[in-house]
Amino acid sequence: MTAMTSSARPLLNRRLAEFGTTIFAEMSALAVRTGAINLGQGFPDTDGPEEVREAAVRALRDGRGNQYPPGPGIPELRTAVAAHQQRRYGLSVDPDTEVLVTAGATEAIAAAMLALVEPGDEVIALEPYYDSYAACVAMAGGTRVPVTLRPHEGRFRLDLDELRDAVTDRTRLLLINTPHNPTGTVLTREELAAIAELAVERDLLVVTDEVYEHLVFDDAEHIPLATFPGMRDRTVTISSAGKTFSFTGWKVGWITASPALITAVRSAKQFLTYVSAGPFQYAIAEALALPESYFEDLRADMLTKRDVLAAGLEDAGLTVHRPSGTYFITADIRPLGETDGIAFCRALPERTGVVAVPTAVFYDHRELGAPFVRFAFCKKKPVLEEAARRLKAAGTR
Repeated sequence: MTAMTSSARPLLNRRLAEFGTTIFAEMSALAVRTGAINLGQGFPDTDGPEEVREAAVRALRDGRGNQYPPGPGIPELRTAVAAHQQRRYGLSVDPDTEVLVTAGATEAIAAAMLALVEPGDEVIALEPYYDSYAACVAMAGGTRVPVTLRPHEGRFRLDLDELRDAVTDRTRLLLINTPHNPTGTVLTREELAAIAELAVERDLLVVTDEVYEHLVFDDAEHIPLATFPGMRDRTVTISSAGKTFSFTGWKVGWITASPALITAVRSAKQFLTYVSAGPFQYAIAEALALPESYFEDLRADMLTKRDVLAAGLEDAGLTVHRPSGTYFITADIRPLGETDGIAFCRALPERTGVVAVPTAVFYDHRELGAPFVRFAFCKKKPVLEEAARRLKAAGTR
């Protein structure tokens, strides 16, 4: 049967016309076809703690979460999220009215945009940005306004003057990501204080994506924006279990915010998945209560892996921007005589047996991201060492 079409109008909603297949799907398909090591998509190649996995099995066997869980999330997980915020950041959160469980952080972002943004509203996001940001703003009918993080002295930095100048009378909210994917930048206390002052001054909402909150290195410190003066009632804070506990397929995320903001976001979220990941919610509730040694060991392990891959990339001739957070490294390909990251990444699997992601796809200003590529180091150490060996042996230098 031939699908009915209209010559006057394309099938795809025009708000999504600029978004094709994600770069992650394209690069992962290349990895499968060529047998290359996939350092493109950010998922670990090992499962998380055995006790957390067993907690999910117990929930399944005991019949907890096999039917629809409560719309806001199970009480145990909402209580665990609230306890986590209090223990780590001194943030007092009511688990009954100020926590909402979502199908990962991606749904949380979508629900927040659909709930809080109307057609004509401007949303300022830090460029480069996770690709779902642009799509979620578009689906809400908003206009994204990028403020570019630029490399300076080994770190991608936010120009606070540029951020302030980007705010107009049409600006509805700021979409902030720290620790930042893909650059690995962790916004400093001073930068966050300036963002908070701007939000209060211009009466802006702020959505903060903090999914890498436990993956900060060296002297960096993750500070939730909601802890700053005037921000508690205007900030939607998003996090998830996938990056912290290495169960990315479970898709358990959460939002913390004031009751009014939670009510607004839940109004949109209930018509997306409604609920999800029932048994896994019980397991993540236990995971959030793991001792501090777990989180310390996670950081130490990722720091070792970061340094292994960074050294390998440098040895292969790339300029490395060593991240202060997340599990991604941004590398500059210009020392190799290359300037087009997209072409470079499409050729890299056949050339070296390694897959990376071109950072340009995360920019509106594609030319600013053209020479950068992103590598994920959330893999086993021997895998990273082999990737480094392949890159050097293939003559990338």
